[in-house]
Amino acid sequence: MKYIISTLGCKVNQYETQAMETFLMEKGHERAIPGELADLIIVNTCAVTAESGRKSRQTIRRLKDENPGALVAVCGCYSQIEPEAAEKLGAEVVFGANLRTEFIEAIERRLQGGEGCMNIDAPFKRRNFELLPAGAVDHRTRAMLKIQDGCVNFCSYCIIPYTRGRLRSLPLDAARKETAKLNREGFKEIVLTGIEVASYGVDLEGKPGLADVIETVAEAAPDMRIRLGSLEPTVITEEFCRRLAATGKLCRHFHLSLQSGCDRTLKAMNRKYNTAEFYHAVELLRKYFPGCALTCDLITGFPGETEEDQQATLEFIRKCAFADMHIFPYSRRPGTPADKMEGQNTSAVKSRRAKEAQKVAAEMHREYMLSALGTELDVLFESESEGGFIGHSDSYLSVWAKGENLRGQMRRVRIVSCEDELLRALIID
Repeated sequence: MKYIISTLGCKVNQYETQAMETFLMEKGHERAIPGELADLIIVNTCAVTAESGRKSRQTIRRLKDENPGALVAVCGCYSQIEPEAAEKLGAEVVFGANLRTEFIEAIERRLQGGEGCMNIDAPFKRRNFELLPAGAVDHRTRAMLKIQDGCVNFCSYCIIPYTRGRLRSLPLDAARKETAKLNREGFKEIVLTGIEVASYGVDLEGKPGLADVIETVAEAAPDMRIRLGSLEPTVITEEFCRRLAATGKLCRHFHLSLQSGCDRTLKAMNRKYNTAEFYHAVELLRKYFPGCALTCDLITGFPGETEEDQQATLEFIRKCAFADMHIFPYSRRPGTPADKMEGQNTSAVKSRRAKEAQKVAAEMHREYMLSALGTELDVLFESESEGGFIGHSDSYLSVWAKGENLRGQMRRVRIVSCEDELLRALIID
């Protein structure tokens, strides 16, 4: 049978999608090529904002209309909190943000003439980390490994603790085994991902921390470089940076969850740090990883945020000199404390503030790209383009170079020019 999988949201969803594709291919199913009608539609949904829920519903409707007669199956955070809505959209198999193996088995039963089903578990009763196959479906360049699931930070704007549940971690022995397998398969980079990786290990015997699992992965992956997913600044200490730098394998790209550059707003968001603590983390990373790319998430127009708060945020992000930013106007999410807060800003105000921040972010991004001119970088090439190949440096800069059969190769290059969002380089090794 031919299938289509659409994934919304975070890297954890992307990881779980590639695992589900692995299961489908093992059962003999094939991915539908563009324009080809599918027999099976899977939508892995997101609910981090109300807009994410809207996009999830829109995707289900669109794919169902484009593939008449196809079995529709839905999983993810949106269907975790609104399973009946997913069913009303035509989904015959509905699961939440867990039990991916059982989800594929339920789809298989339905394809063979069995009944559809809805299986929504209780997030805070989850105890075990669901081990899914790591890797990538399409190529042997970059693999993902989920090392953690769940979150109990309860930020006032976020629904994810109510969909992903309590903290669960991949045991160190399993991380070592999965990483060694990926290394043998020829991957050149491994991305460690999770819902809140800074909390890795709190549920495991002996309480190993994030640095412990990174060291374990580095030891098991002599031929791969390591890239981290989003980090909470609270985990970044002198010892943490020293241990990570000592591995010699960590990519110089750190994505930090900022959300606001105003202490008053951070407190209202129920974040666990202030701007001074965040900036100390920035300084530590730059001390131990010179030239690193620091990126972040930012929410504009949070309830109660004033023009003075906005200006404080703009000043703070300039001070941090981020290489890139993901900027979102605040989106009300029913079921969260922030949805009921006073001082809700209008859509126009939230949008304007996002544009102001995006302007500053674009200037900083350009400056970071220009700073690479004349430098030498190690680039992992991934795809063909314009008679050459495009890849990413360890600092996640997009780099183009001319050469033969560069896909999947790690090569040393010298940056010679900067054109829009792309650096051009000469291979020097």
